[in-house]
Amino acid sequence: MIDRATVQKIKDTADIVEVVSDYVHLVRRGANYVGLCPFHNERTPSFSVNKGRNYCYCFSCHKGGSPVNFIMEKEGISYHDALLHLAKKYGIKVEEKELTDEEREAQSRKESMFVANEWAMKWFEDNLTQTQDGRDIGLQYLYGRGVTEEAIKQFHLGYSTDRGTAFVDAARKKGFNLETMKALGLVGTSQQGHDYDRFRGRVMFPILNSSGKVIAFGGRDLKGGPAKYINSPESELYKKSNELYGMFQARSAIVKEDRCFLVEGYLDVIGMWQTGMKNVVASSGTALTDGQIALIHRFTKNVTLIYDGDAAGIKASLRGIDMLLSHELNVKVLLLPDGDDPDSFARKHTPEEFRDYVNAHETDIIRFKTQVLMKEASDDPQRRVLAIKSVVASLACIPDKVKRDVYIQECSSILNVSEESIGTETAKARAVIVENLKKQRRLRELNRYIDTGRIDPQPSLARQESVEASPVAVNNATTSSAVTSNPPNRPLDVPAFQNPLRPLEWEVLEYCIRYGFLEFCEMEDEEGNKIPISVIEFVDDELKADNISFSVNEYATLFSLLKELFEDFKRDLDIFKESLKPEKDNMFKAGVAEIASKQLSIADIEREENKLNESISTWEADKIFEYSRIYPSKEFASHESGIVRQLTNEAIREKHHLSQIYSRERPVEREEDKLINLLPTAITVWKNGILDQQLNTLFKQFREIAGKGMHDEERAMQAKLSELIRIRSEVAKNIGDRIICPGKGTRDLPRIKR
Repeated sequence: MIDRATVQKIKDTADIVEVVSDYVHLVRRGANYVGLCPFHNERTPSFSVNKGRNYCYCFSCHKGGSPVNFIMEKEGISYHDALLHLAKKYGIKVEEKELTDEEREAQSRKESMFVANEWAMKWFEDNLTQTQDGRDIGLQYLYGRGVTEEAIKQFHLGYSTDRGTAFVDAARKKGFNLETMKALGLVGTSQQGHDYDRFRGRVMFPILNSSGKVIAFGGRDLKGGPAKYINSPESELYKKSNELYGMFQARSAIVKEDRCFLVEGYLDVIGMWQTGMKNVVASSGTALTDGQIALIHRFTKNVTLIYDGDAAGIKASLRGIDMLLSHELNVKVLLLPDGDDPDSFARKHTPEEFRDYVNAHETDIIRFKTQVLMKEASDDPQRRVLAIKSVVASLACIPDKVKRDVYIQECSSILNVSEESIGTETAKARAVIVENLKKQRRLRELNRYIDTGRIDPQPSLARQESVEASPVAVNNATTSSAVTSNPPNRPLDVPAFQNPLRPLEWEVLEYCIRYGFLEFCEMEDEEGNKIPISVIEFVDDELKADNISFSVNEYATLFSLLKELFEDFKRDLDIFKESLKPEKDNMFKAGVAEIASKQLSIADIEREENKLNESISTWEADKIFEYSRIYPSKEFASHESGIVRQLTNEAIREKHHLSQIYSRERPVEREEDKLINLLPTAITVWKNGILDQQLNTLFKQFREIAGKGMHDEERAMQAKLSELIRIRSEVAKNIGDRIICPGKGTRDLPRIKR
């Protein structure tokens, strides 16, 4: 953990113009710089860098932020790693928390393994180009496969000399510990106890993690041996289920294209990369895992699987479908012509031809699976039943209900089975999946409770079908201990998932995340001036008025962070408004010029100018509204805390509404338009839940003393119960009613006596 002072020093030192210029060609325009956005394809620059604010923002895709946010987004790394990246760039020494002896030993061992791998990669690279064997064997093989000099350098390809101990001798001479080399799988030991080069006589493919560090190697045999490829064994650095070949080289292109091509082999990646399709990674012939899919999901939701067009390729394309769908990815599959793999196909065609082929032949994965299975089943009823059940199992893995329903409709047509039947079976299968997820989550909660002897608050399962992510502690550099302490409302002996206030608190917090910085109502001060009140201010006032707080630890943390962020927002909003003035002036000048070009009377000119001013004001209001609405989510969706990111992404996930086509009586209202009723009602329902808990506690205490001759205590308890029941009755009357008048600042929410 980096201490707060160091974090602030890194943020203060990092220059947004210098950081962004490493990735984007910037042109200065006035106080700002502009350039083509690095996060999406565009021809007209919409990416703005403000040196004064040390902030960047794309007005098209809405990505940007501080230097730390930019590095996180561009490099696909964590908040901690982004800080280290900037610290290294600006020569800032980072002193993290004091480690235990065991942690210090593990860190030292891990660092020595990284150093050993880095040296080994350089040794293999030098062997490829600077030794006779490397040039005659390794380099000729790569040239024969169409690999260019540029690709060899970009992917750090190398060659391991075909002499039994050449690598061992060089490592020993360099002073490396051979036990470290053995742990990394670079050195092996024979039955006679002799050390030897494990990758001798092979072309070497270094495997880099998403940060660009060498974690493993793959070696391609050139002598026709029994093992065509051998890979590094798993180690402290390398967990093959969490890594994909080519991710470091592809990550920027994946973000920019918002799409990832997934192939099987090293040369498939390199072949496609050479054609200009740089957003490609490989699973290295292994079955896809959750870790690999999660790695892809960090950069994009759109995946295209590319396989050979033969039977083996078709079978391979059906592997891992359910896992991909469960991660809410948009998955397509592309089969190449028979006899071609991605590498050979890329060498035969230009990049434009390859892209045209992809666009013309890629198929949605569910449609593809349905068609393949039905073709195999032919007219055999039993095989048709099995095929339908397999399709239903895949449909059930899709978390999004609307997306599921669309696929059910299409599969019904292809399978020639009623939509109702497929829908019913899918719902049954989905219920089993959700129940299993709940059981797994509760088991994790219980195990954590048993292991620690206390309740460790977890992110909420805000919607039934959300898959819970592992908790990440909030960095102490940005969150005070007061925020992370256990709130008073929740009994310590109640597991987090049994807290009855959790869903009530989530609804209020969700509104705060989605709309927290929007203007909610107006209040009048002592002088009669109207003061705008935001959503976050309104909620904070209501909680303080009744001295209540979020009982769910991570909710309390996020609410506190929102309040802190609101101060930054008010400053940034003023700057944003100033940035709109040049465009407003240009719009006004263009509008006036257009009006002047028309033959209009004085009265018509006045009307046209009024319309112009109204349209510019509306445009400005819409810009400010959108800026205010997305500000919290923009900041917290890439927060250093995993819990903050998870809750933010859960809250801002778009809700699905019935199309206006089907709403004949009146158009569907947006949620933000109904907030004036929804938010106060949600707060009142929460208060009602607190009162229910207090009533239950009092009833329990009353039953314990009843009939024991404690008359004074009984009378006092009865008085408390009567008063609490009266307050609860008042609160209950307000649920569902319009309890605040917009624009007048009246506060009519019921109060709880603590």
